[in-house]
Amino acid sequence: MESVALPRLLPFHGFATRRQSSNSKGLVTQFQVPKDQMYHSHCKSFLDKPIMAHHPRFFHSAIDLRYSVKSRFQQRQFRKSYIHATLNHASGNEPKVVHLKGFWGSVWNKLNILSRYCRVYALVGTIIGAISASLLPIESMADISPKFLVGLLKGLIPSTLMAIYVSTVNCIYDVEIDKINKPYLPLASGELSMAAGIAFTVICASLSFAMGFMFQSLPLLWAMLLMFLFGSAYSVDLPYLRWKQSAFLAALSILCMRAIIMPIAIYMHMQTQTFRRPFVISRSLVFTVVSLCFLMTAISLFKDIPDVEGDKSFGVKSLSIRIGKEQVFRLCISILLTGYCAAMVVGASSSSIYNKLVTVLGHGILAWLVWRRSQSLDLESKAEIHSFYMFFWKLYYTEYLLVLFVR
Repeated sequence: MESVALPRLLPFHGFATRRQSSNSKGLVTQFQVPKDQMYHSHCKSFLDKPIMAHHPRFFHSAIDLRYSVKSRFQQRQFRKSYIHATLNHASGNEPKVVHLKGFWGSVWNKLNILSRYCRVYALVGTIIGAISASLLPIESMADISPKFLVGLLKGLIPSTLMAIYVSTVNCIYDVEIDKINKPYLPLASGELSMAAGIAFTVICASLSFAMGFMFQSLPLLWAMLLMFLFGSAYSVDLPYLRWKQSAFLAALSILCMRAIIMPIAIYMHMQTQTFRRPFVISRSLVFTVVSLCFLMTAISLFKDIPDVEGDKSFGVKSLSIRIGKEQVFRLCISILLTGYCAAMVVGASSSSIYNKLVTVLGHGILAWLVWRRSQSLDLESKAEIHSFYMFFWKLYYTEYLLVLFVR
């Protein structure tokens, strides 16, 4: 294979060492980069994102670049690390992230594998949601006490463990599909063995149920049971299950778990078990459930857009396959904008000027951001679709903050 000069591939020069060889995938290049070029100019933080390279001559080739780097951060903590960046331009798959050597590097690598296996963005949503739902029953500052903190932790920990089960059981049953759609996930890439993945999933579900019994909170126990059933029905490949193959049932299961079961259960737990008050359906609880239903419906439909290729191969008839990616995307945007308009109307009816201002202005800004980003999204770019999907989850986090101002 013809050798290509490195300055044509990369935006920086001055390598200490350089070696080139070829493999079945294309050109493989290993070199050393000066440490001063491995820092962001605006924050001087260690570069934690893969470096991508592109050359027209290898437009349809997979280029593997390995960077052997020495920096102040590594000298202080890990001494030596290797950043592996893989560019698969044809399929648009996400690259692998940093792999570090040494004891602490090994610990970091294992945590990184678990974080990708659990899908941290979903766990962050669960944590923010549990905290927000716990704050809804508060009537005065006197309710903020050690008793409140204990009640919050009792609801937060088992909910997070069950959310891990829901995410990881999906990885277990989707491993063959993920080899096409998401090859960077630990089970699909082989970084995590199937036996270890199953053991971790079972332990999380068992601990969640055990805590539900131990805390003697009926709302929490029912929530764990329902989330377990819906999460299993969504992913497990058994007769009458595997709901992800149906667009309606898939959206229903996600909506029930994240928009209905979790906020209501946490609210009931705090109201009846922590504050010892009778359960009352408050205005803020209704607003939370309705607004999250709009948001989670859009997320559940949008998440299948980048998975069309793998879903077709395994007979999963998602809505993106049935009516097309563009139509599903327009539907998601319409659902979101409708939900935000409704939220602004509800917020405008608030008796508090401060709450009215925050609710109306906050949802108006979110609606504008959704409309603006939707105008430039390229549905053929997996990178842009993934970025927009993460934007959906940021909207989910923000909504849990805004609902606190609806009283």
